[in-house]
Amino acid sequence: MTGYGQQALRREDIKGRYDRVLVLVSLLLAASGLLMVASSSIALMDSAYHYFFRHAVFLTLGCAVAVTVARLELKLLERHSRALLVAGFVLLMLVFVPGLGRTVNGAQRWINLGLVGFQVVEAVKLLLIIWLASYLARYREQVQTHWMGAFKPFGVAILMVGLLLAQPDFGSALLICAIIGGMLWLGGVRVSHAAVPVLAVVPVLAWAALSESYRVRRLTSFLNPWEDPFNNGFQLTQALIAIGRGEWFGVGLGGSVQKLFYLPEAHTDFIFAVIAEETGFFGILLLIGMFVVLCGRALWLGLRGVEMGRAFAGYCAFGVGLWLGLQALVSVGVNLGALPTKGLTLPLISSGGSSVLMTCAAIGLLLRVSYELDRAEKVVALHRSEYEAREEAGMDEEESAAAASFLPPPRLAARERIEPALGVLE
Repeated sequence: MTGYGQQALRREDIKGRYDRVLVLVSLLLAASGLLMVASSSIALMDSAYHYFFRHAVFLTLGCAVAVTVARLELKLLERHSRALLVAGFVLLMLVFVPGLGRTVNGAQRWINLGLVGFQVVEAVKLLLIIWLASYLARYREQVQTHWMGAFKPFGVAILMVGLLLAQPDFGSALLICAIIGGMLWLGGVRVSHAAVPVLAVVPVLAWAALSESYRVRRLTSFLNPWEDPFNNGFQLTQALIAIGRGEWFGVGLGGSVQKLFYLPEAHTDFIFAVIAEETGFFGILLLIGMFVVLCGRALWLGLRGVEMGRAFAGYCAFGVGLWLGLQALVSVGVNLGALPTKGLTLPLISSGGSSVLMTCAAIGLLLRVSYELDRAEKVVALHRSEYEAREEAGMDEEESAAAASFLPPPRLAARERIEPALGVLE
């Protein structure tokens, strides 16, 4: 027993490590976004670097948010997941409150926070993922075997879609439906059980898409933007011109012509076209590669979590991976003319406030998942070594029970508290 009694450390004091790949690729994307926001917005304001400094401020705040989320225990988020879902619905309804909601370009999607506006759907995406991850962890068997298990999340989706279409925000409504459908599919839902709620949602989305003339124009103009290049097809034709000018290695950073009052929303929705013009095919391959690594790492963490029996952690990672991957895919597809125009930003790249903050929060959640999975693996390894040590020492049951809650790593015992490290220190 002496080995277990000297400078013992409880299992709760074991620390994990944050995923170094996630940290690195997130920092690279954030740095790339900061650089391209500066380049794409240089001609938009009297102050050449207005959007650059604004983006830098939100990115700094986003890093603080990511660190905060990365230090939250997942069990705390899981415990309050229902309250977070309710908070998401409250946020969606606050935009309709006179004096609090703010209308921009005919859409009532923001709430007024004084100095800035906040687009609430960005927070709702993350809150929804946390709730659905908790739901799948608690009712995984029902989701896989009973149609009602899949119907409840789709019911939540229908309510959210209704509130989003009232704003209106058709792009975010589609994205939320895709995230819910993807998470349910990864949760093992049967296609036959998901068919009924899907058939209920699709007509609503189809009606919403065809009920407004501007949406119909968006849905058709991308098929042949050159038919009306100075009106309905203007954004896409200018984006395609920018992409074509980039050729293999681009015209050089800052050398874009299309961003000079030709390409609308060059620093937000169409920043990918500016990147293609200035860095060429080689540059966009690197950018897409970084998103592939980020989303692939998130999905790998999700699979690892589910296989380890950490279902909530796994589904959180799945949800964030689907969110960032689908949003990036839509943004790139819109710029390339493969998808109809949607007001979705390129995560961590496009200029923005709400989007940057909540994307950073999502990455913080991914880092927390990686930290807790690494810690769980260490606990399992120590369980195994502890069991083997007790077997070798020939301890009786009482001594084994007394020793089971303690661990004796000598080099950790001298420290009162060990802060989590970003994959550098154990």
